Amino acid sequence: MKYLKVIAFTHKQIELKELGRLVVCQENLTDKLAQVKEQFNIPEIFYLATCNRVEFVMTTPQSVDKDFAKKFIEAFNTELCHDSLSTFMDSASIYEDQEAMVHLLRTSCSLESLIVGEKEILAQLRKAYEHCKEAGLTGDAMRMIMNCVVKTAKEVYTHTNISKNPISVVSLAYRKLKDLNLCSNARVLIIGAGETNRNISKYLQKHKFSNFAVFNRTVANAEKLAADLGGEAFDLEALKTYNKGFDAIITCTSAVEPIITTEIYQSLLNGETGRKTIVDLAIPNDTAPEVLEQFPVNFIEVHSLNEVAKKNLQERYHELVHAEAIIEQNIAEFIQQLKQRRIEVAMRQVPEKIKEIRNTAINSVFADEVQGLDEQSREILEKVINYMEKKYISVPMIMAKDILINEN
Repeated sequence: MKYLKVIAFTHKQIELKELGRLVVCQENLTDKLAQVKEQFNIPEIFYLATCNRVEFVMTTPQSVDKDFAKKFIEAFNTELCHDSLSTFMDSASIYEDQEAMVHLLRTSCSLESLIVGEKEILAQLRKAYEHCKEAGLTGDAMRMIMNCVVKTAKEVYTHTNISKNPISVVSLAYRKLKDLNLCSNARVLIIGAGETNRNISKYLQKHKFSNFAVFNRTVANAEKLAADLGGEAFDLEALKTYNKGFDAIITCTSAVEPIITTEIYQSLLNGETGRKTIVDLAIPNDTAPEVLEQFPVNFIEVHSLNEVAKKNLQERYHELVHAEAIIEQNIAEFIQQLKQRRIEVAMRQVPEKIKEIRNTAINSVFADEVQGLDEQSREILEKVINYMEKKYISVPMIMAKDILINEN
């Protein structure tokens, strides 16, 4: 770990909209990384860019301080002006050696994420590394580091509850909806075609819901979402005359007054009297309070979901201590692996040296004596030498590993 270095720009110090200026187009990425790798004589490097972080992970014996980092970023991203570069460097975090390894492990386990417990970061890390590995930008050291990173993250997600309880309003809303056991051909009215409704629609589509009608102030946006869902598109005015009935309404608009009034709700029922479901994710609510008073409704709204989300988030933070214990254990194991690896690398030449000694002994030092042996004696000598050769190769390695174990 002595040569592991990380230059990180994250949401903790930099606004998300500003972070995007550090991101390099994927088409130019490999060439840019290869260029700075050569320019700064960096043995191994990979680059991670997500919506809330840009990081450079490298192995190098040279000191990586703010001056080095500034020159590095200046060479990597030539589009940044001097003032912007200085601002970014003031907010940069630099990690070295074991601190860098701990940072990578915490990042892979989402402990450093904007939303603790979100698993996407591990996939993003692996993809970033694989891209640089395929481009020949990484080697054996980074391979060992990433093996530890992936192993640790999997253990954290498996053996803690850090990602078990959903904390996004959309995922919680869908879970509540799912608990009501609506059939997949349930008639779903979607009011509003913004990001929230698009996201919850993906959950519905994933779980085979197929009967949609989309209503939106701008019909073009309704048509786009309806096309994705295989449904029908209408403007908001059409709510007053829609007569195909419904089983569930999902609504999220920016309206300041209720859209689902008692009159519109009565009309949408089209004579049906059973209990219906409304998922209202708008603030303020799109559903008039009188609708809930006058009709039997399963009502799922953003305020109650936010309370659950806060509780779940708190539970995730309670899991941090368990996650950090797993990280600490993996760091200790990784240090041991590094020591063993150094021994393996240092002793790579042992077999070759022993073979050279063997050949010199048989063909030079004791050549005359060996030539004077009969065939049976030569076979016995060959067996003895082969046996000794294997032992001379394996014994030093075993002894070195035993020394490491006894040191700990």
